[in-house]
Amino acid sequence: MLILGIETSCDETSAAVLDDKLEILSNVVLSQDEIHASYGGVVPELASRQHIVSIGYVVDEGLRRAKLTVQDLDAYAVTQGPGLIGSLLIGLSFAKGLAFYFDKPLVPVDHLEAHIHSAFLENRKIPFPCLALLVSGGHTSLFFLKEKFHYQLIGKTRDDAAGEALDKIAKYLDLGYPGGPLIDKMAEKGDPRTFSFSLPHMTDQSMDFSFSGLKTAALRTIKQNRITKSHPSFLDLLASFENAVIGALLYNVRRTIKIFKPSALILCGGVARNKKLRRDFARLAQKTGLPSFIPSPELCTDNAAMVAALAVEKINTGEELTLSLDLNAYPRT
Repeated sequence: MLILGIETSCDETSAAVLDDKLEILSNVVLSQDEIHASYGGVVPELASRQHIVSIGYVVDEGLRRAKLTVQDLDAYAVTQGPGLIGSLLIGLSFAKGLAFYFDKPLVPVDHLEAHIHSAFLENRKIPFPCLALLVSGGHTSLFFLKEKFHYQLIGKTRDDAAGEALDKIAKYLDLGYPGGPLIDKMAEKGDPRTFSFSLPHMTDQSMDFSFSGLKTAALRTIKQNRITKSHPSFLDLLASFENAVIGALLYNVRRTIKIFKPSALILCGGVARNKKLRRDFARLAQKTGLPSFIPSPELCTDNAAMVAALAVEKINTGEELTLSLDLNAYPRT
């Protein structure tokens, strides 16, 4: 079986082709960073308009790299949600059109579930139960997987996502867009002990996250110390803030490990590309005696390979293949 995956949940247009053994035959990702850079963040209307322009080309390029034609495909997979509703509808409508015209099955995929499943693309034997930390610009969540396809939401952000907080500080300091990767690179040269930020704790003792307070504290520190890109403590501020965000993430992971006692840990999502987060997460796993699984950086960002891979796994479990033109996008979980 050959399956085409399509991902348009935010500002990346992506198409990938996988076979039924989860071999990635192609995985094309077209970024819109240049379009949104002047705004310091994703503009939903511009994102959806660009998807309209790009999706045909991206799908064609995915097939070309896989050395296939659209007639060779056996099924389609597409991100149904969550995400930007306009962007989601572009990918969903395109996939439904292909499936209808060629009379092939269409598998809808949840974006967060696909991110978690990206870890299984390179590690087929992750032991269960496992704990997954999903960190991106729009989502920060902890999931407990008793078994494959069984997801229990343990904690989520109540305000800003971790990636969103990093991006907002980068925007305030006029670092460029996207800000998270820029902070990741610059913070390596700073001292994370220079500025102290208190980690947020939920008064109800839940595993939820909150990053708006950290962001506000960082902005206050920047203003009080008049920190700009030419300030001698500029890199130290970036390193200290990044360290606090990562500390808040791993604090909840440690707490959850004690309660749920997983057999493995997973780190996924766009912010999982952050080098310090990857290192600190692996160290935490090592200290607790648990194996950790982190996708390659190219599989952490939004991509269609993870969408197609999840669809293949669902098909292999015997899930009935159908074509439903009633499928609709959903913007939130």
